[in-house]
This record gives sequence, C-alpha cells and structure tokens, in this order.
Amino acid sequence: MPGSTTHQQQGETGLVSHSFVGRHIAPTADKIQQMLELLGFDTLDALIDAAVPESIRLRNPLQLPPAQSEYAALAQLKEIASKNQVYRSFIGMGYYDCITPPVIQRNILENPGWYTAYTPYQPEIAQGRLEALLNFQTMIIDLTGLEIANASLLDEATAAAEAMAMSYGICKNKAHGYFVSQDCHPQTIDVLQTRAKPLGIEIIVGDHQSFSFDKPIFGAILQYPASDGTIYDYQAFIEQAHNAGALVTVAADPLSLCLLKPPGEFGADIAVGSTQRFGVPLGYGGPHAAYFATKEEYKRQVPGRIVGVSKDAQGKTALRLALQTREQHIRREKATSNICTAQVLLAVIASMYAVYHGAAGLKKIAENIHNQTATLAAGLKGLGYKIGSEYFFDTLRVELGDRSLEEILAAGEARQINIRVFDNTTVGISLDETTTMKDLQDLLEIFSGNSAVPSSDPPLPPLAKGGVGNAKSLARTTEYLTHPIFNRYHSETELLRYMHRLQAKDLSLTTSMIPLGSCTMKLNATAEMMPVTWPEFGKIHPFAPLSQARGYQVLFDQLETWLAEITGFAGISLQPNAGSQGEYAGLLVIREYHESRGESDRNVCLIPTSAHGTNPASAVMCGMKVVPVACDDQGNIDLNDLKDKAEKHKSELAALMVTYPSTHGVFESQIKQICDIVHANGGQVYMDGANMNAQVGLCRPGDIGADVCHLNLHKTFCIPHGGGGPGMGPIGVASHLVPFLPGHPIPPNPPLPRGGTGGIPPLLRGGFEKEKSMGAVSAAPWGSASILVISWMYIAMMGSAGLTDATKVAILNANYIARRLEPYYPVLYKGESNLVAHECILDLRSLKKSASIEVEDVAKRLMDYGFHAPTISWPVAGTMMVEPTESESKEELDRFCEAMIGIRKEIAAIENGAADAGDNVLKNAPHTAESLIAGEWQHPYTREQAAYPAPWTREYKFWPAVGRIDSAFGDRNFVCSCLPMEAYS
Repeated sequence: MPGSTTHQQQGETGLVSHSFVGRHIAPTADKIQQMLELLGFDTLDALIDAAVPESIRLRNPLQLPPAQSEYAALAQLKEIASKNQVYRSFIGMGYYDCITPPVIQRNILENPGWYTAYTPYQPEIAQGRLEALLNFQTMIIDLTGLEIANASLLDEATAAAEAMAMSYGICKNKAHGYFVSQDCHPQTIDVLQTRAKPLGIEIIVGDHQSFSFDKPIFGAILQYPASDGTIYDYQAFIEQAHNAGALVTVAADPLSLCLLKPPGEFGADIAVGSTQRFGVPLGYGGPHAAYFATKEEYKRQVPGRIVGVSKDAQGKTALRLALQTREQHIRREKATSNICTAQVLLAVIASMYAVYHGAAGLKKIAENIHNQTATLAAGLKGLGYKIGSEYFFDTLRVELGDRSLEEILAAGEARQINIRVFDNTTVGISLDETTTMKDLQDLLEIFSGNSAVPSSDPPLPPLAKGGVGNAKSLARTTEYLTHPIFNRYHSETELLRYMHRLQAKDLSLTTSMIPLGSCTMKLNATAEMMPVTWPEFGKIHPFAPLSQARGYQVLFDQLETWLAEITGFAGISLQPNAGSQGEYAGLLVIREYHESRGESDRNVCLIPTSAHGTNPASAVMCGMKVVPVACDDQGNIDLNDLKDKAEKHKSELAALMVTYPSTHGVFESQIKQICDIVHANGGQVYMDGANMNAQVGLCRPGDIGADVCHLNLHKTFCIPHGGGGPGMGPIGVASHLVPFLPGHPIPPNPPLPRGGTGGIPPLLRGGFEKEKSMGAVSAAPWGSASILVISWMYIAMMGSAGLTDATKVAILNANYIARRLEPYYPVLYKGESNLVAHECILDLRSLKKSASIEVEDVAKRLMDYGFHAPTISWPVAGTMMVEPTESESKEELDRFCEAMIGIRKEIAAIENGAADAGDNVLKNAPHTAESLIAGEWQHPYTREQAAYPAPWTREYKFWPAVGRIDSAFGDRNFVCSCLPMEAYS
C-alpha cells in the first residue's frame, strides 16, 4: 500500500496481500494510487497528513498483537473457547437453553443476506425484514393479549426500564414512586434502580401481596411467572394500582403465555419480556430480542421501532417503520427514550421460530416443559423436599431442609449441572425445551443423597384443561397465532422458500455497497461470524459460575486490553449492549463522578446543534439539562459560543457531548481546545464514538482529551447491523472514572479471577466495585457477550498496521467520492485542507428550486440503480451523507458515483425541460417489475429508462418489492400486526 508497509511486507503465510487484511481492505495498491492521483497526492500517508490534524496524531503504532491469518485466529479463538465448560444450566432467571431449528440457524443467523442488511429506513428495499418483524409484533400481541407491540428492544431488564420511563411520562398523578415486585428477576431490579436514580424516581421493592398503596406510585412492575417460578393471580393488585392512578407492567415469559392467561386479559397496561427461548442461543447473555407490548392509546409513547402497514404508489400493501415523529432526531431533549435501534436479527429468529412451530407446536413445547417440571416436583416431594409453590410453569423453588447447600452443589458439579442458589437453604430449578428424562433423573439423583430415586415413569398426562400447576383460574382460554403465516410453513421445504422469498426482497451488503454516513456498513467477514454459533460460546448461561466461563474471561480481558490501547483509555466496560446504552452509561459515569466529589449540582450538558438526537435524549435520561452549542458555517463547533456557554454554566457544567470527527464528517482542528475549555470549567468530555472508523491507529479519544467514549462495535469493529440490530456499545474511560463503570449484582463482585491472561492492569477490571459503580445498565454482566467474538476476530486478524491502513483507506475512499461527485453535487463541509474525514455530505438543496426534486426522490431513484441510499437529511436537511468504508473497492465506488452522476443528468433533463417536472423517473421511483409490465405504459419516459438506467443493471437487477410507500396513509390508518392473507395478494 503506498505510504504504508501492510501490502508490501511478507508474513509467515506469504504475501500480506493474500492475508485477511488484503481481503478486508478492498482497494488494491494500484487502485489506491489511481485514487490518490485524482486527489493530487503521491502517497496515502501524504493524504492522511493533510486530512488529520498533526496535533492529535499518534506518534507510535498501536501496541497490538501481530495480525493473524483467518485460520490462525480461528484456531486461537477455538483454544480460548475450549476453556469454557458447557454445563447443563437449570438456572432460569429469564435465560433458558433452547433449540435453534437448523433451517433457521443456517438460513438466517448464519446468512449474510439477513445479517448484513441495514435498519429499514428505506422500506421499499426492506420488505422482507419488515414482514418478519410484523410477524414478531403479531406474535407478541397474540401472546400478551395487548393491542400493539414494537419490533423488539435490547433485553428484558432495559425493556422494563423503558416501561417505567413510559409510565412516568404518561401517568397524571404526579407521583414519583415506582413499585417493583421483589419477585422480579434481580438483574431487572438492579437496572430499574440504575435508571430511576437520575430521574428522581423512588424504587419501592416489596411484596405485591402485602403492599398497601400507602405511598403514591405512578407505576408498578410484576414478574409472571415470578422469578422463583410461582404463578400469582395479579388481578386484584392491578385493580388497586389502577385505582391509585398507576400503570402496571407485567414482565412475562412468552412461552408460559401459551398456557397462562395473557397479561392483557387481567388488566396489564404494558407487557415486557425476552424472546430468547424462542430459538435464540444463550450466548452468555445475548444478543436476545426483548419485547414491549401495550395498549393502542399509548402508541406514540412506545420506545423503539414499530413496523406498520401502509400502501405503495400503486395501492399495493407495503410495510414501513411507523410513527416516525417519535424518533429521537425530532424529539431530541423531549424524548423519553434514547433507543434508536432494536434486536432485529434476533427478533426475526424468534418470529421464524413461531412460524416454524405454529401455535400447536409452541403449546406442545410448553406443555412438555410443564409436565417435566411437575414430574420433577413430584419426585422431589417423594424425597422429602418442600416445593415453594404448587402453582408453577417451568421453575421450582426447592427448600433444602436439613441437606447442606454445599452437598447439593457438589453433586451438581459432579454431573456438570448448574442450578440457581437463592440462599443457604433454598435453590431453584428451571427446565427448558432441551430437558430430557435423563436430565430429570440426574436432577433427582443430585437431591437424593443416599435415598433411592423415585421412578418418573410413566410421565404425567398432557395438561388439557388442567391449567398450570393447580392454577386453573389462570389457564389460557384464548387462541393465539391463528394467522395463516403461523400455520402454513411447517415443512422445511415451505419454510425455506418463505425465508428465501423474504430475503430476496431486501437489499443487503450481498447486493451492493450501503454508503450510509455515520453507520459504517463495512465487511462482516465470514471468519469473524463463524465463532458466534460455536456451542462453547453459545450454550453458556450468563449467570453460570465464572469457573465455567474462563474462556469468556480471557476473551473479555484481551478485547478490553485491545480497545483500551486503540482508544487511549484506562478502563473499558463491555456491558452496554447498544450504542444508545453506551451513551447513557458514559454520561452516567460522569454523573456519578461529579456526585462522588460533592458536585451533584453539575447537571448541564452542552451538545452541538448538529448532534444525533440520541445525544440529548441520553442526557435527559441521565437527569441533565441540555444546553445547545452553535456550529459555524463549516459545521465546526462555534468556539466562542462554546466558551460563553461553558463559562456561563461553570458551576453547573457536567459534560460536553462531542462527535469526532464531527457530525459533519470533518476533523475539527480545534478539538483539543474544545476539550480544554470544558475541563477548565469543571466539566467532563463525552465523545460519541460513532466515527471511530476515522480514528483507529491515527489518533485516540483519550489522547485528544475525551474522558469517556462509547464504541459502536457494530460499526468500526465489524459486528453486523443485522437489519437494525444487534449492536454493542462498550465504553472506555480515563483512569479517574474507572471506579464508576457499570457494575452488576450477578455474579458477585468483583468477577475474578479471569484465567489465562496474566498481567492485565487492575484498572481494566474496574466497574465492579459495587460501592462506587452505578449498578447495571444491561441485563447481563457483559451485555451481548457472544457477538464480542466478532470484534475479537477482526482486531486479531488486522493487527496494528492493518487497522491503521483500514482507517487510511476509509478516509481515502470518502475523499475520492467527494472529489468525483463535487462537480455534480456540492460537498457541504470540508476541513482546513479542503478534505473530508471518512464521510462527506452532498448538498442537494438547490435541486428543489431548480427541478422540484427532493432528496428523497434521489434516494428512491438510487434503488433503480441497485443501491441503498446514503443517510438523507441528516445532519442537514436536504443533503446526503455518504460513508463508503474501506471495504468497498474502487470499482464499487465508481459504480456508485456513476449512479449519482446519472441521476444528476436525469435531474438536468427536468431543469432544461426535456423531462416532465411531475412525471419523471425520479418522482416515480422506485420502479417495480410489476409497475413496468402491468397495464398500459403512460409515462413520458420509456420502460427501459425506468428499469435499466445503468449498464450493470442489465447484468444483475435488484428489483424493489414495492413502489414508493405512502407513510402518511399508514400513520392515519395505524396497523402493526399481520393483515389477512388476501391483503398480500
């Protein structure tokens, strides 16, 4: 590579060009030289020297292990994985082993056609994912008995926190108390306490059976079944709560709802939970799709995404994300949630699990689990044990009596079985879909001591109308999953074709580049993805003893060490399981730091007006007051305005939130001065890591002056976007903030020892000092642990030089596109050297006046050329933000540029009168195959112009499934569940 050593040196396996680095970085050395010539530079390093301010540049290479081949990295990770011990876990607490149907594992979870797609902001080329998510919403609506559901949230605990925040915003009784049943999962209680504190909410943990409503509350949350397995009848409590003006959330296990009366039928206002046991591996905590359901009257307060039904330009049924006015980029500091993503890939898996099994199949699984639990309960009683409740679904609370806990645990260890420990005299056992009669026999032997194990034959008869346990009054009587979608595709042939039809409707990275600014849609290499489904990573319960997860501990230690080196920080927390959670956790660390110094009145957060809407939303969730800071004509932070605001709020300044490179895609040369101004006035600097792909190996947030930075592992570090999730948002912090990193109630703190690494500085293990840490921000201690292997593999295979070259080429590719397109679309912002960073903003605003063409028209016309549009109208309305990434070749960059140039010529035809101003290829885009062949063609342009605007479209044509969608119609006629099948005909 010109100006670099990566493509010139030889490694152990031969030429580096044949290494992984040469496959991740798409432009070859000769193509790089051609791009540099266009830009007027002799070497890549010369370009970087001009683009990146010298004052922030790293003086030495990153201290990372040498780059490995794919084979070597996989072998090393396999060795690490072997340190994990896969026991049979009967721990429960919202996490269960399950069976991922192979047809779903191979064709969705392991399929780049599903996992490399982007959030469905351009719905015409995302109809497959949207249909799968509509199926998910329908499944949740049916199971919970409520009226609407969203397209998933991050995990059960944070979904519960979102329900609390929504209840707080809706409730009119002005109360600040929130009742939390002591029977909720402990991780949920901890996350609720974390989220409540900055909002001034008082968490009241107690027994719902004895709570007298003597304290005003705005809401309550109940677990169903309870964490210890007990099934309670909550109807009387809910009636009392409603009489007190409070809203009630029920955290419900969706599989249990196949047998239990749904929350909506006994008065719940909101239902939340996890769909993990619907075919999604344990993965040591994630990623898993949470659900959120509520009443239709609250549809505009629901956090996250909702898929809704609408119609396209031809009147055909079409899907899109509904009620967009709720999004953070519009509501900003008035937002009640900072969630800007979901767990789409996992929600798709869960919905397909329901399609695969259907109502009858799910009920059979639920009945089998309950029958086994009843068999186990009878056996334990026969051994003299007392069961905590006669009303249960899959979980038993077992009182040990005169048996010692140590003896029970030792017997379990001998059989490689984990159970839950409540205290020294009580344990819990949760069964699941994978439980066999052999498992029951082993469990009974653990408790039998010297006694004979009672025979479990014959098994109990099916439940029929007997309810769950003896709770006949809580037995489900209503039907669910009656839609044909859940009753048609039960043979593998039919299901395979259905999934493939949906996949074919979606544009992903398997089709073309997705040049979205701020979203970094880069290669998600197969070698990075393979370990995700290894059982050594996938089948471990998040609360299994640490001795069984030594491989994970090695992985965490190494990844933390590497990320600390890359960012220049002293401590890393891997717990936040989305970028939004990372933002929140980072600001909360700052808040806790100020409080520890007796400066709890520091609550002002300065945020540039260009910031993404999640920034002010996160600040408000942390109890901070948002003060906007102006930007100058070049998109940089206005230093004078920043200084004025910082000095004005000197005694109450908590933080500045800044994105670097800037939200406008420019390396601000005064970034160190910006940090100095904030520090001089007592504040801390939070850096949004959305644009880390322009920093890795060149500069580091910790050196620049940031105190906290979150990292989007699903951007810079190659975790796929998954059609809108999963993501990971770990945070790095300076040494003075390490003690305030997120903690977790399970396992006991600190979570040591971490075997096998040695020499890891103690600071890297920070955040588990419970007396200082903020508590948990995610349900699992290390968030979505199983996908961290992707980022580990990426860093291991790239090495220091490879990562640095990736950053350089990302900057090169962006500047190449900017230079090629500037004669056709002005580039809105540039740095002092007339260069952009890793993305550029194309200004289309003049086209509205010259040709009545909106930026959306260009976005839809790009679909006809086979491309997903760049980010539109953000951070500036009427513009496109383009980020090509280092994984796109010069050939693909040129193809995209030719498409944009071709569209500009089509616009010119409108401007000069050669094309009709109202009836043209842009206003009618995208063009579906059906619209081209059905009926008489009445447009002034030809079918050929519509369908084949570029030579490559004749070689391969990606057809949008629907025409332009009428979102306003969908919002006026709100539907968020499956329509009758005739609607799709």
